[in-house]
Amino acid sequence: MHKCTTAAAVLSIGAFFPMHTDAASRVKVSRRAESPPVELRVATFNVEDVRASDIADPSQPRLRRIGAIIRDLKPNIIFVNEIAFDGPGSPGFREEDEPGLNAQRFADTFVNTAPDDASARGTIRYQSFMAPVNTGLHSGFDLDNDGSIVSTVPIPAPSRSDGSPPRQTSEDRAYGGDCWGFGAFPGQYGMALLIDDRLEIVRDQIRTFRLLPWDYVPGAFRPRNAETNEPWYDAEEWAIFRLSSKSHWDIPVRLPNGEVLHLLCSHPTPPAFDGPEMRNQKRNHDEIRFWADYIDNAAYIVDDKNQAGGLDADAHFVILGDLNADPQKGSAFKNPVQRNLLSNPRINGTITPASELGISGLEPTDTAMFKLRADYVLPSRTLEVVRARIWRSNPEPTDMPFPSDHFPVWMDLRVPAR
Repeated sequence: MHKCTTAAAVLSIGAFFPMHTDAASRVKVSRRAESPPVELRVATFNVEDVRASDIADPSQPRLRRIGAIIRDLKPNIIFVNEIAFDGPGSPGFREEDEPGLNAQRFADTFVNTAPDDASARGTIRYQSFMAPVNTGLHSGFDLDNDGSIVSTVPIPAPSRSDGSPPRQTSEDRAYGGDCWGFGAFPGQYGMALLIDDRLEIVRDQIRTFRLLPWDYVPGAFRPRNAETNEPWYDAEEWAIFRLSSKSHWDIPVRLPNGEVLHLLCSHPTPPAFDGPEMRNQKRNHDEIRFWADYIDNAAYIVDDKNQAGGLDADAHFVILGDLNADPQKGSAFKNPVQRNLLSNPRINGTITPASELGISGLEPTDTAMFKLRADYVLPSRTLEVVRARIWRSNPEPTDMPFPSDHFPVWMDLRVPAR
């Protein structure tokens, strides 16, 4: 398996906890001297439909390989796409359980290594954040306009013998088509953020935007029936139809130099699997546009706790996730990544991560097996990009297939103290 061997792959502990060599050096030092820049690795990884039943099996072969990749990469922050949220209605969830534990279970079982294990020296241990998503959450409406409202959750099939996800069924598609975000069961394709235990998630300042109506977005690209030009979603549906196919999160993390870094996390719907009404393509565009509006403090924005407004004008931030849109190719509607993010004056879109390992049929900047740049780590211009890569394993004929249809994307970022 390909190893990341650059010197910065293992974060210098001194970068996190600056030390002074004598008492005199601690006297009358400036704030700048006590608070140097912090360098940390930030990553995103779509792990492809990880389910609660997978996480419950410590021998699950695909998840063991995913965990090994994360340990090898050693990100201080990693946003994980397509890990099921465990909550009411999701497979195997018990009402007496606390919801949203799958992320920490995944980290503890497959990523975090026991402290007394000699091989764990230098290994980062992770805390987690997880919250409800719209995928697999039934709307009560006929959102796919096929003439029927399918509200029965299909019985999920188990993963295959190699740990890969089961194939989607017609029952899955019928149920998922009437959900706020496509999913064969509540919580499928959820999201999680894993954070280095040495960092602090400012939990009382987390903002989520799962419930924000699409109709709130000024100039929203409302899907329309291609034959009649009538709205695809009727007035009752459109009034409450949610912009986020999963959710949008702003998770502030406090660094050792006192700065706060905002992780802006989402996983927009693929701009595909629809028809001439382009309901998924248009939703993908506006889900991506949301982040441009958020960092510009657009007036329409209100979070799930009814707090209005966007991000402070001087905030450090990183936009993370599988955005399902390539700025140069693919089926994205009106090029939302270039239009809203890469050209935004607050975002550093000049650095494109690339792989040092070539794979036949893929360009160096493709982040997914389906030959697109879909996954992003986009920092604010207040941060310095030290290096950026796409992590790929060596495709030897004897190797098992890569454990996901996406590759991890990472950046080493330097966060200054101000």
